[in-house]
Amino acid sequence: MPLYRREAPLLVIVATAVFFVLLGHDRLEGQAETLLGALMFVWLFAVIILGSASVVRHAECLAAVLGEPYGTMILTLSVTSIEIMTIAIVMTTGDPNPTLARDTMFSVVMIVLNGILGLTLLMGGIRHHEQVYNLQGASAYLGVIIPLSILGLVLPRFTTSAPGGQLANRDAVYMIFMSAGLYAVFLAVQTMRHAEFFEEPGGSHASGSDHEELLATVQSIPHHAALLVLTMLPIVLLSKKMALLVDHGVEALGAPHAIGGFFVATLVLAPEGLSAVRAALANRLQRTVNLALGAALSTIGMTIPAVLVVGLATGKTVELGLEPPQIVILLLTLLVSVVTFGIGRTNVLQGAVHLILFVTYVMMIFQ
Repeated sequence: MPLYRREAPLLVIVATAVFFVLLGHDRLEGQAETLLGALMFVWLFAVIILGSASVVRHAECLAAVLGEPYGTMILTLSVTSIEIMTIAIVMTTGDPNPTLARDTMFSVVMIVLNGILGLTLLMGGIRHHEQVYNLQGASAYLGVIIPLSILGLVLPRFTTSAPGGQLANRDAVYMIFMSAGLYAVFLAVQTMRHAEFFEEPGGSHASGSDHEELLATVQSIPHHAALLVLTMLPIVLLSKKMALLVDHGVEALGAPHAIGGFFVATLVLAPEGLSAVRAALANRLQRTVNLALGAALSTIGMTIPAVLVVGLATGKTVELGLEPPQIVILLLTLLVSVVTFGIGRTNVLQGAVHLILFVTYVMMIFQ
């Protein structure tokens, strides 16, 4: 296929983004409850899914050249970086929302560890019965996700140095260095010292013809890295536009406000979700594990320091501590994840359990 045809989705995405930028916030808001607004919603949804498929293709090309864990790490870091930029922009320019970062991190962790992971384990188990992964890699991910989650999202609810789920300035500084430092150590282990922990056990299970076909479409590392980022940037912009339509729909239907953020977070995570499902169906569960657990870890490890720095620099209030019901479902998710990734093999049962937890989380939104 010619190069210009393979990259046609980028042109569609950029053109759509330019249109909605020129349309403006007020005019889009005025159409939110009309038939035209519904058509715009469908248009945005289709373009975002198209862009997500393009992002997955570039990430898979990078993974084919660089191998694991570098390919999946590039995808997760790209998604998380753009997510952090979006949060920072809203924090500094939008209405005060002290729980924005907390709610975003919690939504991402629930969607990734329960929704995406549950779906991939269920589908992979149905097709391949049992699937194997590198136990040492999964243990390394969970060994960092668990303390960062508890220290960053649970402990602030019980400290008394600041009201609510906030952190005093001294505690915030400690949390910044602790989170960033621990995540940096993990990246060093993942990419240098123990990179073999994050590779397919016993070699890749993907068919040789599929791998050769993918390599035949690879251009160059800079080419795919640049297009991956250039495709994701307008996707995030369009997700924010869709959030406006969703928010007005939520108000019109009297639905909980959290459902809007959940829906937008799902779209932002679509590239990783699509890639994880394809990997599981191809019996490459290690790539699925790297994507799912890597997304959860990078979201917590990078977002906590970033939002606390923005809060200290601008004087904005940042509330990290979850509410008691959220703490319960988070702890249950972490416990089940330890059990799921405890023996080196997975089947449909683990996928079903994680999906039940995901449905429980969605029900909690409506409480």
